[in-house]
Amino acid sequence: MKFAAIDIGTNAARLLIAEVQQLGGHMQFRKLAYYRVPLRLGEEVFEKGKILAKKALKFQQTMHAFKFLAEANEVDKLRAVATSAMREASNRKKIVNQIFEQTDIQIEVISGEEEARLILQSFDRFNFQKQEQFVVVDVGGGSTEISIFENGQKLASRSFELGTIRILKGKTAPQTWVDFSTWIEQNKPQNQTFTVFGTGGNINQALKIIAPNTKATLSLGSLKNLHEELMALSFEERCLQFQLKPDRADVIVPALQIYMAALNALGQESLVVPKIGLADGVIYQLFLEHTNL
Repeated sequence: MKFAAIDIGTNAARLLIAEVQQLGGHMQFRKLAYYRVPLRLGEEVFEKGKILAKKALKFQQTMHAFKFLAEANEVDKLRAVATSAMREASNRKKIVNQIFEQTDIQIEVISGEEEARLILQSFDRFNFQKQEQFVVVDVGGGSTEISIFENGQKLASRSFELGTIRILKGKTAPQTWVDFSTWIEQNKPQNQTFTVFGTGGNINQALKIIAPNTKATLSLGSLKNLHEELMALSFEERCLQFQLKPDRADVIVPALQIYMAALNALGQESLVVPKIGLADGVIYQLFLEHTNL
């Protein structure tokens, strides 16, 4: 079966197309195509409270393109979800209705809790839930989701209005940082021998820069060093020196701040980068729904 997942984030919209099969009791996941468009819905939403006409048009054009790509790949089932920026856009219902009328794509505006659940669900195919205790830190453009697990069971989870675009726009209150660290300190596993997983496009990019040819583990020290290096450079210098795309060169800095704050609050010196995200979770959910039919 071929499935397509559309993830409409605060910074970018993504289309993931994958072929999924069940062989010998195991899920076989093969990525067929991946597309990313830097819509940056959060830039307007966090300042104006809504998506303006020009951005809405680009949004619609992107969904048209994603629909054609899904059809060209002969996808069996598609699901589209939207996160933080769309949650806060005052005209989200109008935008969702317009896109449905024009493309037949029904966008679901999901909660931060559902976003975290879908991301964690994709961990199943990697057997990560066999870890006795682990924490997942997912950093996006508008929010950060923290989930704490023990023996495959979720102990605590919370979504914070702490995201890269929100920080760049100066829309994050100082108290949010305090609440973020305090909640983590109060809910983290008591046993210090647990694994921290970092998800999101920015930590994937950090891995490419820091350790492109090694296992997917990044130390707190390496994140601090990269953050300092990036802070010392101009926007243009970041693009040239680290070969960053323009829509990544600014957001990676606040993203690193969030990951470092999370590790400090957790009392951990490293995190693992599994290179999975919301779109992977949506694909996995579609597969589960298909197999349960």
